[in-house]
Amino acid sequence: MTRLRKMMLEELQRRNYSENTIRHYIRTVEEFARHFHCSPDRLGSRHIREYQAELIRKGRSPGTVTQRLAALRFFYVKTLKKNWSVVETPYPKKAFRLPTILSQEEVERLIDAASAPFHHTVLMTLYATGARNSELTNLKVTDVDSQRMVIHIRGGKGRKDRDVMLSKKLLEELREHWRRLRKKPRVWLFPGQKDHCGDKPINPKTVWHACRQAAKRAAIRKSLHPHTLRHCFATHLYEAGTDLRNIQLLLGHRDLEETTIYLHVSKRRFDATVSPLDTLKLKDRSPQDR
Repeated sequence: MTRLRKMMLEELQRRNYSENTIRHYIRTVEEFARHFHCSPDRLGSRHIREYQAELIRKGRSPGTVTQRLAALRFFYVKTLKKNWSVVETPYPKKAFRLPTILSQEEVERLIDAASAPFHHTVLMTLYATGARNSELTNLKVTDVDSQRMVIHIRGGKGRKDRDVMLSKKLLEELREHWRRLRKKPRVWLFPGQKDHCGDKPINPKTVWHACRQAAKRAAIRKSLHPHTLRHCFATHLYEAGTDLRNIQLLLGHRDLEETTIYLHVSKRRFDATVSPLDTLKLKDRSPQDR
């Protein structure tokens, strides 16, 4: 795999793919080769179809299958310069699923249930900024602009930078977080390794575990993860009257259509709509008839 890995890495870097995408694409090709115990340049369309069918049998989501196929397509088309048949390897249709949304009271419980002050700050930052997990872990000390009260999120999805508002509460929390750190970080706002004094950023898995542990301690039974707080950020903004275009910019969505999903989960829509049942003049039933 060494020669092929180097070739694929160079092609990905030439096209300015993000570090996360590069890591995912290379890992996918490695898993594909291990599945068939064979170098991937000796595998063909039949093996790709078998691999796709195996992923579906294992219950992988349509999104996961699509990502794996995209990685393999890049490898064969861009690295090996081979043909790729879209007809033989169709992308599965994605199911439309609404995101899990917590009420503001549930968000309060979640943040308050954090098992450590560091986790408390991380969860507050996720909710206050609407940042993705990968964006939060790569925040730098210099990204916090207390003069303009904004946080700069750099190199987001699609390598796009954007600014989000800096909450006064979050600024106070970040200053307290800074005072708690035994060794002041030079670069990363949330440094990783032991005692959070390392020269590398916090691992995204740490954020994931902090979120799940806090949910368990807060007795929140909804299925949630760090991205849930991003959905809550957008939904609660919309319910407070923020227009969708502004929310789109804060989230870094390329298309406004991505942002319209929050129309489906917002209480604002339900509060403005009366159930037809409430307009019926039904007869009262006696307790015996109930």
